[in-house]
Amino acid sequence: MKNLEKTKVFNVNIDKVDELATPKSIGEEIPITDELSEFVYQSREKVSNIIQGKDNRLVAIVGPCSIHDQELAFHYAEKLAKIRKEVGDKIELIMRVYFEKPRTSTGWKGMINDPHLNGSFHMEEGLRTARRILKTINMLGVPCATEMLDPLVPQYIADLVSWVAIGARTTESQTHREMSSGLSMPVGFKNATNGDVNVAINAIKSSRAPHSFLGIHQDEGKVAIYHTKGNPNCHIVLRGGKGGPNYCAENVSKYEEELKSAKIDSKIIIDCNHENSGKDPYKQPDVLKSILDQKQNGNESICGFMIESNIHGGNQSIPDDLTQLKYGVSITDKCLDWENTEKSIKDLAAGL
Repeated sequence: MKNLEKTKVFNVNIDKVDELATPKSIGEEIPITDELSEFVYQSREKVSNIIQGKDNRLVAIVGPCSIHDQELAFHYAEKLAKIRKEVGDKIELIMRVYFEKPRTSTGWKGMINDPHLNGSFHMEEGLRTARRILKTINMLGVPCATEMLDPLVPQYIADLVSWVAIGARTTESQTHREMSSGLSMPVGFKNATNGDVNVAINAIKSSRAPHSFLGIHQDEGKVAIYHTKGNPNCHIVLRGGKGGPNYCAENVSKYEEELKSAKIDSKIIIDCNHENSGKDPYKQPDVLKSILDQKQNGNESICGFMIESNIHGGNQSIPDDLTQLKYGVSITDKCLDWENTEKSIKDLAAGL
């Protein structure tokens, strides 16, 4: 920690400042091999082809609401790897590996922010742990998806990520739109928490355009100016809103017209949880059934879905005594258990 300069008009509410290792140094500690780099590249290409309509399979982003235990993450990835092989001709399965959690007010902000779940905020350790987890899951043959929240984090982990979400609370953020315009993988923008889809449509427009913004230099860790080309693989993710679900055929048809009016050639991914399930994870299979019905009836715009799933269903609060944490249970949003997840995915694949 460096000495903190304070005056009565500067750093008034800053308690301390800790130095952080550069993205390059952490990347060298936990390197990506040529083989893994090719795997990530090919995974991104597959997702891009699905989003662009060149591949008629569905992309599925499936896994825990958030990662809080690396051994649990590996356990889940091994299970996903098995069914990935079974349904690969119909579905491109990607694992949700979310390390950052936007909060409505307060709460645990994710493994990068607080890897020990106790308010100690060892963020450098969190970044190392996140990178190590992503590397291992890719080595298991499972591509990774995550939500990018802090705009500095991509420099530390993005080379191991095949798909990115921008959450409902940040889709309207100019900072996140600029960041997305420079990301190297497909990016899905969720509709706003109130259900507004135009926010996501505007985000797609913005992120497909070039931008210039401030960021962190990968090698030196200094503040730098990034100039982007724009990201052509931005698309919409429907997650419902205060007005209720928005995954049914009537809603999807409406959003198809809105995208067409906005002159955006974009496919649609449906988030089966959140407001689309009424925050009941065990209603996610019902959303999948609707997706299957729509695809069987000729829908061409839906190109994928998301499921929040864990080894065991439901969720739990973080206990004061961390030894009391239940294995395989989410500590953020409620999740569907593995047995129902596997059955739902296989049933969908069989019906496509």
